[in-house]
Amino acid sequence: MDGDINATAPGTTPPDSDPARKRRVHGMLKLYYGLNEEGKTVDQAESMDPCDINGPHFDPEVYLNKLRRECSLGELMDQESCMVKQIRSLDSDMQTLVYENYNKFISATDTIRKMKNDFKKMEDEMDCLSTNMASITDFSARISGTLQDQHAQITKLSGVHTLLRKLQFLFELPARLNKCLELQAYAQAVSSHRRARCVLQQYSHMPSFRGIQDDCHAIMDKLAQELRQKFRDGGSSAKDLSECVELLLQLDEPAEELCDKFLSHAQSRLEADLLGLEAELRPPLSSGPTAVTDPYTGPARRLSVEPTAGSPTGPSSLKNPFLSPSSRTDILEFIDRGCNEFVSSLCLVIASYQELFVNRPQEGEMASKNIPQMAIGKLHAFVDALATRYFSLVERRIQEEKSVGDNSLLVRALDRFHRRLQAVAKLLPGSAVPSQGTEIVVRAARERIKQYLAALQSFYLNSLTDVRQALAAPRLGGSSAGGGSHLGGPATGKDAPASLPELLSTLSASILNQIKSVLASVHLFTAKDITFSNKPYFKGEFCSHGVRESLVVNFIKFVCQSSRQFCESAGDRGGSTPPALLLLLSRLCLDYETSTITYILTLTDEQFLVQHHSPVTAVTALCGEAREAAQRLLNHYVKVQGLIISQMLRKSVETRDWVNTIEPRNVRAVMKRVVEDTTSIDVQVGLLYEEGVRKAHSSDSSKRTFSVYSSSRQQTRYAPSYTPSAPMDTNLLSNIHKLFSERVEIFSPVEFNKVSVLTGIIKISLKTFLECVRLRTFGRYGLQQIQVDCHYLQMYLWRFVSDENLVHFLLDEIVGSTAHRCLDPAPMEQSVIEVICERG
Repeated sequence: MDGDINATAPGTTPPDSDPARKRRVHGMLKLYYGLNEEGKTVDQAESMDPCDINGPHFDPEVYLNKLRRECSLGELMDQESCMVKQIRSLDSDMQTLVYENYNKFISATDTIRKMKNDFKKMEDEMDCLSTNMASITDFSARISGTLQDQHAQITKLSGVHTLLRKLQFLFELPARLNKCLELQAYAQAVSSHRRARCVLQQYSHMPSFRGIQDDCHAIMDKLAQELRQKFRDGGSSAKDLSECVELLLQLDEPAEELCDKFLSHAQSRLEADLLGLEAELRPPLSSGPTAVTDPYTGPARRLSVEPTAGSPTGPSSLKNPFLSPSSRTDILEFIDRGCNEFVSSLCLVIASYQELFVNRPQEGEMASKNIPQMAIGKLHAFVDALATRYFSLVERRIQEEKSVGDNSLLVRALDRFHRRLQAVAKLLPGSAVPSQGTEIVVRAARERIKQYLAALQSFYLNSLTDVRQALAAPRLGGSSAGGGSHLGGPATGKDAPASLPELLSTLSASILNQIKSVLASVHLFTAKDITFSNKPYFKGEFCSHGVRESLVVNFIKFVCQSSRQFCESAGDRGGSTPPALLLLLSRLCLDYETSTITYILTLTDEQFLVQHHSPVTAVTALCGEAREAAQRLLNHYVKVQGLIISQMLRKSVETRDWVNTIEPRNVRAVMKRVVEDTTSIDVQVGLLYEEGVRKAHSSDSSKRTFSVYSSSRQQTRYAPSYTPSAPMDTNLLSNIHKLFSERVEIFSPVEFNKVSVLTGIIKISLKTFLECVRLRTFGRYGLQQIQVDCHYLQMYLWRFVSDENLVHFLLDEIVGSTAHRCLDPAPMEQSVIEVICERG
């Protein structure tokens, strides 16, 4: 069988390479030894069957007899083959098991051999040790026997010696105490007296001990007096002071009185620190005015490089009201001084006080007095009173920090202030000081938001002042078409005009850059390295209501509100607001509505991780407000420009004698001025707004005046007026014509395009012309002059409006109203009108 196994071994895989076979072998071993998977013995009922080949009671003869009786020859041969295979398999498994554990067997053999040698050596050492112990026991027994008679005497003498040493200590105690008093070794004196106090008290009825006790009391009274004097002087350090208090407590001084004295002494030191801080808050003496500069002055904001001509002060003279004198110590140094002096001293006082009065082990009578509770109450009142004064000084200094140029100093100072107060929270749990400090930081952040909002508002108003100066500059040196302006000085032929788009772009970019700069400064409050940034306020309310609502949203509302205020100016000419500024602001508000507001709020939400847990202003509401402001500004611009042209037309009608005027030979100059101004407005509006939609123009739009004024319709309309007997018919025809004419809304809201704006201005101008005509009486040549003027206007104004029929209708009304108020209505020939207008 071994030969078969060896013959098959070369053709088989190594035992370690067949995990399944290895597990099977281990399983068989566990089964043989009666172990489960965890290696524990399994209690199984033993099989009593002699035919169970795996049972302990197996009988081969019985098993073979059973097989011969029950199985046929073929079954016996099969059974033999199966058993041979099992035998070979078991032999192979056993051989594999031997191979796998060969090294372990060798190691076990070596270990057993080594243990035999070691145990032999150990037996020799144990025999030697046993002999030595027997010798020691014998020697000890002989010593005990020798000294047994003198043991009691030695014990008695030892006790007497100890007693004599104690008595010697007691008799030498007064001298020892005096020596310690001279050397100022107060702690050693108190310790020595405490050791002997109980014995002296116990034997005070004996005269000798009574004298020692009286001497010691006198010396300790003197020592206590010196400690009290040292405590009251206050010139000692905190360590010496703590030692004084501790010694006085050991001398049974009243704890409440010591607490008051300790806190009183500490208060004098802390008040000196507070007085030093208060001295820094007093304004320094100055021999002259303090120069104040604008933190926002720079290329990002300036729209004018130099002061405009004729202006007493240029843009660079603008002052920021939020800056403080630079001669004073900055807030970071102030907070550092307060933390390093006052807060540090306060923490030292708290720690020393607690160690002396609160955390001190209470034994005997001291435990019944409940000193820690009394002491902690006094400490809380003491800390709260001084912290209130310190916080008032800090808030005063924070309120003086109104310069918004650099926010990092304030944030670092607040962070240091908040960080140092956490030490008080650890030393004195339950104190209101840390929460009060956090409230100061929160109020400072809110105040900073207000300051930045005021700075942004001031910046915006100053920027508008620069825009107005830039718009007014060309008028000082000459006129400029299209509302252009020269930046920074009088207009000259060599200066390049700054157009409205450039001013708008510069204004919008400077405002947006300033908002980004402010957001970056405010974002320092929420930086990760700032200790108070993890407070609930700075994670929620500060971001949503502080930055988003109180700063960004309020500034956007301020821009819209301040822009709408330009529409409330009184006067026919719209007050002192330049029309170009109204147009520019309307475009600015429209740009805010379309993109800028959404961009700013999205930037704010992303930068500050704003979570809208509470209601906030919706973007759509702000956009609606901006669009409303843009609409009102554009409507007001149309009204102002319309009133300017209307004023010229009104004066030209009111100052002329239309009854006795001469026969017209030219177009009046005011009509040419109207066309010129309308063209200038068209160019100006076109710089900021798109063209808009027009209705299709007819091919003879410039000649429609002739067809309107001289056609059969016109003759039918005016012919009855030539006949004195038919005035009622003329009025009747005119009224019937108005009934079927489309009603013209003069002051209707305009759309955000050039055509709608020009249409509104022309409607206001022509309506004013019509109303002025209705108040006058005309002669023949007066009517003809109106015909010439209206034909001239028709030649040019139809190009600017969305529907040329509107101009035709209004001009037709003007001529018709003039004809009704003419004493001798004789219209001029259309060919003559055209010649005059072309020549003009």
